[in-house]
Amino acid sequence: MNAVRSPMAEALARRMLPSAIFVASAGVRSGERDPFVDAVLAEDELSLGERQPRTMDELEDDYFDLIVTLAPEAHHAALELTRSLAVEVEYWPMPDPTDAGGTREHIMAAYRDVRERLKARIARRFPASEARSALD
Repeated sequence: MNAVRSPMAEALARRMLPSAIFVASAGVRSGERDPFVDAVLAEDELSLGERQPRTMDELEDDYFDLIVTLAPEAHHAALELTRSLAVEVEYWPMPDPTDAGGTREHIMAAYRDVRERLKARIARRFPASEARSALD
């Protein structure tokens, strides 16, 4: 629903990758902005600003060299969307932190875990020569 993992990945990629690389995130369905995403991004001095969840139909551009999916439903939708296009599609399975229960701190820990997994995956996927040294 473009409310948790994907916007988090977008914000991290915008920081870590050169500004010449176009980064956008979208979901299969509409969703609502998640306040826990704002909280864990703020811990890294990042913000979604006024950005709201959006669907793939709402993207400004429909040409991509690479589509990264973070959930099974999104991966299947991306494969279907790109069936006749020359686009690389990668699946980076990420846990859904909205499944976390318990105290606020338990929930925040689940969101932090996803944030850190995304940072590591972005850093591994893109060579150090392409990435900014924003992880430190």
